[in-house]
Amino acid sequence: MNRAERPFEFFTASYITRIDNERAQNLGELRAGLAHCRDASIFYHTFQALGRYHFLTEGFSNDLAQWVLASLNRPRLAEQLGSIDVRSYVDLTGLRQDLVRTVDEFLRAYPTAADVEAFEPFYFCSSAEVLVALGWEAWTLAEFRHYLERMGHGSFHFHFLVSRLRLQLHSNDFSVWFKDALGLEHLARLTERIDITTDTIDGAKAHLLRLIDRELAA
Repeated sequence: MNRAERPFEFFTASYITRIDNERAQNLGELRAGLAHCRDASIFYHTFQALGRYHFLTEGFSNDLAQWVLASLNRPRLAEQLGSIDVRSYVDLTGLRQDLVRTVDEFLRAYPTAADVEAFEPFYFCSSAEVLVALGWEAWTLAEFRHYLERMGHGSFHFHFLVSRLRLQLHSNDFSVWFKDALGLEHLARLTERIDITTDTIDGAKAHLLRLIDRELAA
């Protein structure tokens, strides 16, 4: 069994949420807020929201789409916002631009919608990340599997999704380690294809465990 050149170190992340000063009572204000809010707020309502809604396999996995549907009754725009795949982004600038562009395109088609009052306001939130080392180190794929089976949602979300922003790659911590430390390029590619946006975190983790079991049995 291959022994890695460096171990995989497992971390978990939790987030301290705060309500920012900006809020939106209509689509026009939402658009303005998206353009000017902090990056931490964009992260909170998209990447982090996917972690909060990890148990959903249907519906929308970002706060913006949820609010547009529930408080403005705009299912078309909600679907467009909800279909933005955060896995496609390695920085928040591009994600912010696409969120603003989506709202702009809708308002060009429906200009009177900009000032329609929502049932409830949208509050822009952000959070501070608290990162904790779990004290687990894996030097082999079998050891990695042992710890993966025991890791919680916060750890999986951090290593599998949030890592894209940290790595600035369309990848994740698991795939990078499989490829660079163990030389398992095929397993790395298969891991990158796991779609956490259409599955639960538990489902995505189970998928990865099956891929590892197949590799260990080969």
